[in-house]
Amino acid sequence: MKLKQRMVVLCAVLLLLGLAKIFLLDGGEGSAATRRDLRAFRKMEAGLTLSRGARLTHTLQSPWEIASQWVGPREVYPEETPELAAVLSCLSTARIERADVGYKGTQLKALLVLDGGQKVVFKPKRYSRDYVVEGEPYAGYDRHNAEVAAFHLDRILGFRRAPLVVGRYVNVRTEIKPVATDQLLSTFLMQGNNTCFYGKCYYCRESEPACAEGEIMEGSLTLWLPDVWPLQKHRHPWGRTYREGKLARWEYDESYCEAVKKMPPYDAGPRLLDVIDTAIFDYLIGNADRHHYESFQDDGGASMLILLDNAKRQI
Repeated sequence: MKLKQRMVVLCAVLLLLGLAKIFLLDGGEGSAATRRDLRAFRKMEAGLTLSRGARLTHTLQSPWEIASQWVGPREVYPEETPELAAVLSCLSTARIERADVGYKGTQLKALLVLDGGQKVVFKPKRYSRDYVVEGEPYAGYDRHNAEVAAFHLDRILGFRRAPLVVGRYVNVRTEIKPVATDQLLSTFLMQGNNTCFYGKCYYCRESEPACAEGEIMEGSLTLWLPDVWPLQKHRHPWGRTYREGKLARWEYDESYCEAVKKMPPYDAGPRLLDVIDTAIFDYLIGNADRHHYESFQDDGGASMLILLDNAKRQI
């Protein structure tokens, strides 16, 4: 084939590829709508981008004050959050001022106070990334990385109902022990060269501690919600019985959903829709252990279902 013919063929191929791209992106007859969808998607994608090591551009407020001002009845952080990366960076680097046991709940955790007085919940690493938990969906320990993944999924879905979470490495000897309470210190022990602790909780056992690799412990830090927004706990209407052989009503009663729709707070307001959103969220993260949930206190059913305690993710 002569050079001229080759050039004609090449131009034809490029033209076809260009037309194919336009067709695929614009969707033929719905091209205008598809272009709008594409622009909206790229705007959302850009909004999800976080800069590593970002810093606040002003110093009149602490990162904790900024994050506390974001919280509202229907969101933990707003859609437009240019300071989010900087707040997350502070969460992953701020000096630990105090460490105590995390009493609440069934799983091992520690309560830390960061520089500036901000409380956070520290969940230690218990499994390797590829470890598969066998047994019931609620079996095993919490996964610290599940909390991190769930927070970012919350951002992607646009729910904005999960508290801020980061992963963090801490030096147990230099960052935790010097500022730990006697109650927490009493739960530390050594296994070989690894520093471990077992804390205080419903399932906490000295025989089942969380261990660092040497002195370095990996975990997740969840930002404590502001005290001006107290939480109220609710039993999930589609919770499990956690008793072998005993089914919950929703597992055998086909009219159960209609009954729930007549009960407060599901008979009015957004709560039932929030439960549906949360069911989708839990399906995506593989969480089958949401037996209770929290909303803001005395809200009359108007506030959001807050996506707390997402560490039972199985994948």
